[in-house]
Amino acid sequence: MFEQVVDPVGGSLALSALVAAIPLLTLFVLLGALKVKAWLAGLISLAVAIVLAIVAFRMPVGQAVLSATEGAAFGFFPILWIVINAIWVYNLTVATGHFDVLRRSFEKVSPDQRIQAIIIAFCFGALLEALAGFGTPVAISVVMLMALGFQPMKAAAVALIANTAPVAFGALATPIITLATVTSGVSDDARLTVDTLGAMAGRQTPILAAFVPLVLVFVVDGKRGLRDTWREALVGGVAFGVAQFVSSNYISVPLTDIIAALVAAAAVVAVVRMRKAAYEPVTAATLAGGGGGAGTAASGAGGGRERGGVGATAGEQLGDAPGDQAARDPHAPAVGADGPVVDDSRNEVIKAYAPYLIIILIFSLASLGPVKAALAEAPWTTSFAWPGLNVFASGSDTELASTTYSFNWLPAAGTLMIFAGILTMLVLRISPGRALKAYVDTYRELKWAIVTVMAVLALAYVLNQSGMTSHLGRLLAETGAFFAFLSPILGWIGVAVTGSDTSANALFGALQVQAATNAGLDPVLLAAANSSGGVMGKMVSPQNLAIAAAAVGMAGREGELFRKVFGWSMLLLLLMCLIVVLQASPVLGWMVPDPVTGG
Repeated sequence: MFEQVVDPVGGSLALSALVAAIPLLTLFVLLGALKVKAWLAGLISLAVAIVLAIVAFRMPVGQAVLSATEGAAFGFFPILWIVINAIWVYNLTVATGHFDVLRRSFEKVSPDQRIQAIIIAFCFGALLEALAGFGTPVAISVVMLMALGFQPMKAAAVALIANTAPVAFGALATPIITLATVTSGVSDDARLTVDTLGAMAGRQTPILAAFVPLVLVFVVDGKRGLRDTWREALVGGVAFGVAQFVSSNYISVPLTDIIAALVAAAAVVAVVRMRKAAYEPVTAATLAGGGGGAGTAASGAGGGRERGGVGATAGEQLGDAPGDQAARDPHAPAVGADGPVVDDSRNEVIKAYAPYLIIILIFSLASLGPVKAALAEAPWTTSFAWPGLNVFASGSDTELASTTYSFNWLPAAGTLMIFAGILTMLVLRISPGRALKAYVDTYRELKWAIVTVMAVLALAYVLNQSGMTSHLGRLLAETGAFFAFLSPILGWIGVAVTGSDTSANALFGALQVQAATNAGLDPVLLAAANSSGGVMGKMVSPQNLAIAAAAVGMAGREGELFRKVFGWSMLLLLLMCLIVVLQASPVLGWMVPDPVTGG
């Protein structure tokens, strides 16, 4: 057994916290400065943490290793179990061509690139974030925007900025599930559950969501974009935010982004259909012809185009002659990577949307009170002490709650995604052999991501159970009430470095709760702030920048893309910091779940 030691390094909190920070600094330096591959950086940082836990924090070798194995196991189930199976379902739609049908249905809503940015990057990107996360929305949104004629750099910037508001609830609320797990036992606050933390995040990120579509239309077309399409942007943002709040607080935390994305898309489409635009649509042709003017210059992308360079249109990327794209009718069907847009039958369109409707149905049924309660019982769910792991807080005779592993094999979101995949196979008429091949290919695609996530979660468990996290939390707590402002920034740093809100919550969730408790702040508020603040770090993380740059054929120019989005990241982060500060004060304190009822 192991009892955590108070101030083990020289009897000093400052020195102990400094040593405790070394594994995190190692991870940050390897990823951010030395640009080491994420999986290798995670493994090296884990090794550093284990050594320091043994040498500096006096944790027995066996306990340190067992702590890492529990973290790695949690990294695979339920975290990666969700991601792998969600991406498998998406891959099924790609294999049958129904993903292209879905893309074409989006194209027909409006020829205006500003509206397309809202529908594809914000709404559909949020749906992809809800199902898969981990860079998938950026990669797919960029390709779709390029196929519609967006300039490469602009398409990448739009996709990155849009991938903010939904991130906290991405991959079926994986970040929130992780947050609830790593904060369990750090505080005696009974509200540190998936439902309450999800509800709190759902009272922060919706405020941010209202502004994101406005930012997107400004990036696409500057002041003119705001002047012409502010109604559509505001409707999309507010609809998404309201749906995100309602779902996270009253329906289902895992379903939050799915519901919000669909509601926002429906609202934008309704506005476009019902309101006759009093402005000319902005298309690839009008922008290529110089129509963007100061508007595109304001977004930092330039009003004209550079042949074969950053401003090249999708047509040129696909081999069109420079004048062909501009010569087309602005209202003519877009040309995608597979040629002119075809007229899909209603039956095919329904099939394209079917997988997402199936997912909503399955998760809605699983979240019903009686069903949820039944699935929480044995044999569908079981909990057990991690074999051989016995860790106690200093002066306590009760083992840390994090040493208990919960194996909810049937109600787990990843398992529900498998059921959704099986029904998708039937609807899309996919043979078992083809589906199995797609499943194996999904594991191959994600092999390094699997290593990375398991390493980061193992690192988090070693930090938490050795006592390193508690020492960092105690030191940060000395900033007092000011920590409410710093809390979202800590989450931003975690996501900016790791590229994952899940990883940031694993690293800093327990620290946020520890610091909040010591500083007299609400632990639920600051734990959620870690996740909500982290979403803005997504657009500047090296991994996401690399994905976006590669998708538009500009690998090696990540620095240029970073400069396009960094200012927006800082502006939205400041907004989140102010929201959290106000929620920590009497001004917006009523938004924090009640300590007694949790509501």
